[in-house]
Amino acid sequence: MIYLWAFLVGGFICLIGQFLMDVVKLPPANVVSSLVVAGAVVSGFNLYEPLVRFAGAGATVPITSFGNALVQGAIAEGKVHGLLGVITGIFELTSAGVSAAIVFAFLAAVIFRPKG
Repeated sequence: MIYLWAFLVGGFICLIGQFLMDVVKLPPANVVSSLVVAGAVVSGFNLYEPLVRFAGAGATVPITSFGNALVQGAIAEGKVHGLLGVITGIFELTSAGVSAAIVFAFLAAVIFRPKG
C-alpha cells in the first residue's frame, strides 16, 4: 500500500508543477522555486514529516523535500547555535545534495555533447 501512496503523493506534487507550467504559464525555474518554497512552508508548519511518514519516497523524492531539508537544518542548528546556526544549518544539511548535483552536472557536460 505504501507504493500506491508514494505514487499518488509524488504524482500530485508533479501535477501541481505541471499545472503551474501549463495553465499558469510559469517558466520552469519559477515552478522549481515555488515548489521549494512550498515545501519549506509546509515544513515550517510541521506538516512535511507526517507526509513523509505517510507517503515515503512520494514525499522525499520531489523538489519539495529540498525546501523541507532547508527548514529542518535551519531549525536544528538554530536551537543549538542561535541566529548563526540558522544560516549555517541550511547549508550543513543540504550541502551533500547540492555538491552531488554540481559534480554530476559537470560530468554529464564533459561526457555528453549537447544537441544545438
